Amino acid sequence: MPKSLADIKQSLDAHLGKRLHVKANGGRKKTVEFAGILRETYKAIFVVELDRKEDEFKRVSYSYTDILTESVEVTFLEDTQVVGVK
Repeated sequence: MPKSLADIKQSLDAHLGKRLHVKANGGRKKTVEFAGILRETYKAIFVVELDRKEDEFKRVSYSYTDILTESVEVTFLEDTQVVGVK
């Protein structure tokens, strides 16, 4: 498990453009899960382009703090590497 925000960003930077699965806390004991592609990383956030449904184009972003606090779990599908909590 990553120990710092810098570790998390570095790990995500190494996987830019790769497919991933995201499991996130949706509030009120709900969990949302989706697949997509890691498109961009910035100083404090990363952006995931979700799989399309017809003409729909959607992106979501999370902060590295979300991974550190275990609110979000990211799994890269190609190599099954988990960033965050298992």
